[in-house]
Amino acid sequence: MKLRLLLISAISLAFLCISLSSFRFEDKAVVSKYPDKLSEWHFFEGKLSDLKPKNDVIPYELRTALFSDYAQKLRFVRLPEGTKATYNPKEVFDFPVGTVLIKNFYYANDLRKPEKGRKIMETRLLVHEQSGWENLVYIWDEDQNEAVLDLAGDTKQVNWTDEKGKKHKLDYIIPNKNQCKGCHSFNDKVKPIGPTARQLNGNYNYADGNDNQLNYWKKTGILSALPEDLNAVDKIAVWDNPQSASLDQRARAWLDINCAHCHRPEGPGSTSGLFLSYYESNKTALGIYKTPVAAGRGSGGFAYDIEPGLPEKSILLYRIHSSDPGIMMPEIARRLVHKEGVELIRQWIKEMK
Repeated sequence: MKLRLLLISAISLAFLCISLSSFRFEDKAVVSKYPDKLSEWHFFEGKLSDLKPKNDVIPYELRTALFSDYAQKLRFVRLPEGTKATYNPKEVFDFPVGTVLIKNFYYANDLRKPEKGRKIMETRLLVHEQSGWENLVYIWDEDQNEAVLDLAGDTKQVNWTDEKGKKHKLDYIIPNKNQCKGCHSFNDKVKPIGPTARQLNGNYNYADGNDNQLNYWKKTGILSALPEDLNAVDKIAVWDNPQSASLDQRARAWLDINCAHCHRPEGPGSTSGLFLSYYESNKTALGIYKTPVAAGRGSGGFAYDIEPGLPEKSILLYRIHSSDPGIMMPEIARRLVHKEGVELIRQWIKEMK
């Protein structure tokens, strides 16, 4: 018996060593392939921390963005010269090989006084290779002079003052390479989340004037197959603007960007049977009177993912309102509760018939 246990332990240790060595080899291969410093990508001109894009780097923003512990974001895209992305009515656009999606996470030092500057925490890149999308993370130094490629992630302290003058302090989580894959997984392959037609169908104040983003992408030659009539293109609600859409539409928009990249048939959360994408029409799949696949702490002892009229008895609200690592959703890349988003979902469930 002892000999058998020793043999099993030796085999397990061997597999562990192989896995670790493979992971390190992959890391070394990635690090050697890409620039060590963000500045070496030549996305921006002038002082790097100004994030002023070069002519071939196009800024964009989402109508309803993913919550990331109240971090603000600046997004850009760069396509290889002479290439175009292909319009898709529902999914992320089909971007050509060589495309880079650039997302910068930062905190304004004082949201009441923009002149006080900001602190950039990280810049995440999604690089489209022949083999698929590669995710990279560049961590900014304290002096805000440079960001360096780091696949292991980190935790950095950040302080800021909100619109009401309240001071905040946070140990901000910078995810490692594998954690990034956890959210960007689509049929077990890395894929972008944000740049869809419904998210880009809104105006942006470009250096040369205000324009609809989809129209601008078409005019600048980086998007093909866009319908002539933009009224035929879906436009997702702005979650925190009650004048923009109904409560139901705003709640569905919030769930779509914050939850549906996992909770859809092609995502890591597919086994839950809870599908929260913008286009989901099955009420049970949306969680209404749906029993959880697994009980335990994550269910809070409640019977349904959503019990109409009773948000305090709905598992969905229970999990997005938690900051306990064993309960909260999303499971990674956040430490704070999105109070305003939680209140939106609470009201949505409360008003359900």
